[in-house]
Amino acid sequence: MVQKAKILLVDDRPENLLALEAILSALDQTLVRASSGEEALKALLTDDFAVILLDVQMPGMDGFETAAHIKRRERTRDIPIIFLTAINHGPHHTFRGYAAGAVDYISKPFDPWVLRAKVSVFVDLYMKNCQLREQAALLRLQLEQGLPSRGSNGSREAAGLLAELSARLAAVEEQAEALSKQLDESADAAAVATAAHLERKLTGLRRALDALEPGSNGGGVARHQKPE
Repeated sequence: MVQKAKILLVDDRPENLLALEAILSALDQTLVRASSGEEALKALLTDDFAVILLDVQMPGMDGFETAAHIKRRERTRDIPIIFLTAINHGPHHTFRGYAAGAVDYISKPFDPWVLRAKVSVFVDLYMKNCQLREQAALLRLQLEQGLPSRGSNGSREAAGLLAELSARLAAVEEQAEALSKQLDESADAAAVATAAHLERKLTGLRRALDALEPGSNGGGVARHQKPE
């Protein structure tokens, strides 16, 4: 069973949180509420999130300050932040949002379809990264334990394990490639850059896996062809 991604919704007004939940419920992910910047930071201490929707105008710690705290923490600095604001204060206000680390800046009232599509992109990227980490952990575990020696049953076990890891990695590679093509057509530069980072990680993992193939010289080998 695939674990759902968590999306953090931060707004001091309950009606706004309810509206966001109504818009994003179709994505079938886990929506987590926070009614203040402080509450959002507490949630980020224990849970991993695919994306954060952060209201700018909040009493006490506003969205800019909350984003600054998020970006200072090593655990949370790479989580995409989409700023939501009821008032468009012009280019300077927008620039401040991007300078605070936002990947997008949307003025209310926003188009529900556009917001859902933007959030969906970052959820997809998060899920691909989770899959990549799982494959990397499997490979690391096997390397730490040591592959069975060649010959007899050991050789067959090693070949079977490498084939399984290669097949799982190929599935993630295909999904990442399809997502990149989709982003090239319509997404923001930030999302495209995130997808490119994911592809670089996949390439590194593929090279490490290929180096374990029987007959390799330990260096990088040509990338496996994906199934048609």
